[in-house]
Amino acid sequence: MNVISITAQARTPGKASAREARRHGNVPCILYGRHVNPHPFVTSERSLHPLIYTNRTHIVNVGIGDDNWECIIKDIAFHPVTDRPMHVDFQVLQAGEKVTLSVPINFVGVSVGQSKGGIPSYVLNELTVTCFPRDIPTQIDVDVHQVEIGESIFVRDLQKESLEFLAPEDQILMSVVRPRIVEETDDSTEDVGEGDVQESEVEE
Repeated sequence: MNVISITAQARTPGKASAREARRHGNVPCILYGRHVNPHPFVTSERSLHPLIYTNRTHIVNVGIGDDNWECIIKDIAFHPVTDRPMHVDFQVLQAGEKVTLSVPINFVGVSVGQSKGGIPSYVLNELTVTCFPRDIPTQIDVDVHQVEIGESIFVRDLQKESLEFLAPEDQILMSVVRPRIVEETDDSTEDVGEGDVQESEVEE
């Protein structure tokens, strides 16, 4: 598991300090945990890019003054127009205590069905799991090589003993479907001569 460190500065709770942070290109955040009091802070938007715009899960080392916590991102609020991060929640990890988080899915390979002309359909791009901090995966690899046309991969097909999947076992992750067959149109109904059209118009 990759660990990314960010430097943060404590902030005063409230909307005013949050607006002030955004005016200076920073993002207001909060850090909390079962055994940790909430710590409002700000960090630069740039420092959050490797954590937000990625298809991998990271543990985040948040440093505020002389204190450091290992966390995961629990929630992100984005601006509805610009899609920039407006607020980020960090949850502190505690050794020996399970945590729930969303992990990206990485589909590996080209399926047999696709090589035969089938069309892959990817239903989910992440899964919510519960696990101990030491077992947090960077991503969930799903091998699709053996999937034939008309077949699917379900949550129940995943072999991850250290992870508890919160999705139903019959949830489809990906399928390979048959391509649509376009029927040829009868030429006799399409090829109407110009003379025929003109003759019909005269009769009307």
